[in-house]
Amino acid sequence: MPHIAATATINLPYKIAQQDVKQQAHDLFSANFPQTDRLIFAFDNTEIVTRNFCKPLSYYAEPNTFEQRNNDYIENALKYSVQAIEDCIAKAGVTGGDITDIYFVTTTGLATPSIDALIINQMQLNPHVNRSPLWGLGCGGGVSGMAKACTTAKANPDAVVLLVAVELCSLTLIKSDYSKSNFIGSSLFSDGIAAVIIKGDNHIPTGHKIGFIAASSKLYYNSLDVMGWEFKDTGFKVLFSKDIPTFINENVKIDITEFLTRHQLQLSDIKNFIFHPGGKKVLDAYTNALGVEGDF
Repeated sequence: MPHIAATATINLPYKIAQQDVKQQAHDLFSANFPQTDRLIFAFDNTEIVTRNFCKPLSYYAEPNTFEQRNNDYIENALKYSVQAIEDCIAKAGVTGGDITDIYFVTTTGLATPSIDALIINQMQLNPHVNRSPLWGLGCGGGVSGMAKACTTAKANPDAVVLLVAVELCSLTLIKSDYSKSNFIGSSLFSDGIAAVIIKGDNHIPTGHKIGFIAASSKLYYNSLDVMGWEFKDTGFKVLFSKDIPTFINENVKIDITEFLTRHQLQLSDIKNFIFHPGGKKVLDAYTNALGVEGDF
């Protein structure tokens, strides 16, 4: 089975205390958003201590356009992707020329040619590498990208697949959007970059092997408005529904149990779960629905 050969993440230059973000959000929203004082405690309820940003906190209070923010997205996505990839390929014991496939996952910026093409050009990777830019998967992008990368490595035992996930959510902030969704989103979303190398069966793993068995996904009908973007002249307007924990409580245990059963497994066989941290309420919904203990 395909295996994970190496992983790498980036320590972004600006690690900001949640309380500092909270104060700035109050300053930005209070004059035009009447619910600010009532909802400001959402910043505390997340139980987030620090946030990682690609820009200093002052940047998000300055006047800027969608064009400027998107240009900053392209610049930072490329810069930090290259750093993560260089770290990852060194750990995996491969060279850039060994990479056969690249999956680039994002939802928070626009680029054509896509960022994977910019990466190949800057790093002088194999020009024949198979490119798969994945856009619009949102919070599920990383795990979906992993599934697709592993499927590729399963189909080609000689494959060395590079997966890069970049979300610079902070750059999507529209300061003139005085909606509840934007306010709550500003209490949660940060920036992150990660890279993974997955190898096919013809590559002998070194050290502890983390293998890939199977993947599954599910789209719930009539749930398309739960989370996403509306595209405005000013940028990416966030859609963020309070129904996300409800969806988890109603569906996740059944869905995961059915998936495990297809592979002769049950919930008690799983030692660790990794959940997308869409705030404490989302994590609580997972732990309650599955009856597991969290260590977040």
